[in-house]
Amino acid sequence: MRLSAMGDVAMTVPVLRALLAQHPEVRLTVISRPFFAPFFKDLPRTDFFAFDAHKRHKGVLGLLQLYWDLKPLQIDYFADLHNVLRSKFIRSRFAIRGTKTAATDKGRAEKKALTRAQNKVFKPLKTMYERHAQTFAQLGFEIDLSHPVFPKQTLSPETIVVTGIKTQKWVGIAPFAQYAGKVYPQDLMREVVAGLAQENSCKIFLFGSRDEVAQLKNLAGSFQNVQIIAGKLSLAHELELIANLDVMLSMDSGNAHLAAMYGVQVVTLWGATHPYAGFLPFGQPIENALTADRNQYPLLPTSVYGNKVVPGYEDVMRTIRPEKVIQKIKSLLL
Repeated sequence: MRLSAMGDVAMTVPVLRALLAQHPEVRLTVISRPFFAPFFKDLPRTDFFAFDAHKRHKGVLGLLQLYWDLKPLQIDYFADLHNVLRSKFIRSRFAIRGTKTAATDKGRAEKKALTRAQNKVFKPLKTMYERHAQTFAQLGFEIDLSHPVFPKQTLSPETIVVTGIKTQKWVGIAPFAQYAGKVYPQDLMREVVAGLAQENSCKIFLFGSRDEVAQLKNLAGSFQNVQIIAGKLSLAHELELIANLDVMLSMDSGNAHLAAMYGVQVVTLWGATHPYAGFLPFGQPIENALTADRNQYPLLPTSVYGNKVVPGYEDVMRTIRPEKVIQKIKSLLL
């Protein structure tokens, strides 16, 4: 069970894929929000159960209904990968009936020590992938994450109509995040897009929501090899495109994890947050995580999620120079 957010749900996929590959006796039921169902469509022996937050499973009575909806599935083990009030409620119901349960330890105390201003403990923490693997180990299913196998995704005709046939290197850029503390300044991102587009050796796809199209147009400029994807593809078709990228440039946000779950090379930009908190995309080297200058801003990271505003730290991401971002992406395209 993992209900939200998009990136956090995506981070469960490599762990579940390894679980299924290494334990052929296992069949999974993934409980999550309906929107995330395409994340799991390529997993073998996996059923998806849609959590209806707005109607059937809303509130305490809704959670009771969720439990009764799940009960006929004859679940043998319950892995709570969310560990919040909703999932704890369901977990407790299964535990009462004698089902073996386990929950992911999110390391909240360690993350607080990493992000606090005084007596900061600046060291890498366990990744969320490792934490989820430990959850399954508690249930008796050891998982080795060191040799991942990623599925191949063929572009469907519906996707090709939008993207065209792949004849050159494809770079995805996802310039937005939920919180401003994780977003690279738009003027600098415009320099990155221009620097990559000028050589015309790759095609660039800009990702975002329908509400962000105007900002994406500003980034795209007049370059013929830059295409805005926002609002043009369903999530399932967008995942096809992401899986066929050569490099994804993303903030510390969901698109980084969507690309990583297909084994795509991911360059991430980190402002108020830091990869040491455990959210480095799966299988990506720390060298691909470009972080703000801690010499100039010693309180970094100031937040696990980027939602805390620290006076004087509004411009931390400007210490990540566009030329460094361009150089890193070009080095991965060689």
